[in-house]
Amino acid sequence: MGEISIKINIADRVYPLKVNMEEEEIIRRAAKLINDRIKEYQENYAVRDKQDLLSMCVLHYATSTIKAEKRVTVEDTAVTEKVYQLDNLLTEFFSK
Repeated sequence: MGEISIKINIADRVYPLKVNMEEEEIIRRAAKLINDRIKEYQENYAVRDKQDLLSMCVLHYATSTIKAEKRVTVEDTAVTEKVYQLDNLLTEFFSK
């Protein structure tokens, strides 16, 4: 699939982008999430400066990403341990 040109609005600014067709929905959804988070911060905090709101969004999503990466690492380790245990059981069973 080829690239398409789209316009994304984040914090009342329009950004023209060229994206792969299969990524368009993801990018539009990401922009919506950012704008929703900005709106939430505007409503709940006395912050009006767009730069501050964007910084708060970046911090939120960076923190979420780090937490998700940590969970994946822990889950991968747990799965690896289970596979190792299963391999040992099967090896022991078939060596009898």
